[in-house]
Amino acid sequence: MGNFIKIFSVLSFFGFYTVDAQQVVKRDTLSGTELVMTMDSRVNDAMKGLEEKCSRVVVSSPVDYDDTPARPAKIFVPSRELTNAEVCRKNPRILGFKIQITTVKSNDEANEIKAYFRKRFPNLKVETDASLRPNYKILAGSYFTKQSAASDLSRVREYFKSAVAVQYRIFCAEAK
Repeated sequence: MGNFIKIFSVLSFFGFYTVDAQQVVKRDTLSGTELVMTMDSRVNDAMKGLEEKCSRVVVSSPVDYDDTPARPAKIFVPSRELTNAEVCRKNPRILGFKIQITTVKSNDEANEIKAYFRKRFPNLKVETDASLRPNYKILAGSYFTKQSAASDLSRVREYFKSAVAVQYRIFCAEAK
């Protein structure tokens, strides 16, 4: 008898709890891909109300869908290049440039050259890359582009004739 009351109470709870679910198809505002969701109609109405409150920008869509009426896009993405600060916020490490001063065969030689370099150029950060062991690369500075490295490279070449600008992963916050 106790089990019967428990089962009856659970079934009556689910009997009163009705879900008015429906399948909703949404389109991505940037790429136009479809997203199919199953949700309560009250939630769908609330989402539509919020979407209507958002500002709309009319942009002609490059993709034409025959089965849906044309509607204005809700998000406007400017077609411009990101600033260095915007790039740095998204990725703290990016592919930039460093000045490769020289390549040496031992860590002692690398340390001597780094000390000599620091005396000549105290404003440039210098580091050793040991990824080519037994050889060591001595790298200086961090630059977004090869052009931004050009002025420092010309000064470094006065002391190190073999110095070149090479692509390298850099910390965005340190770059010029």
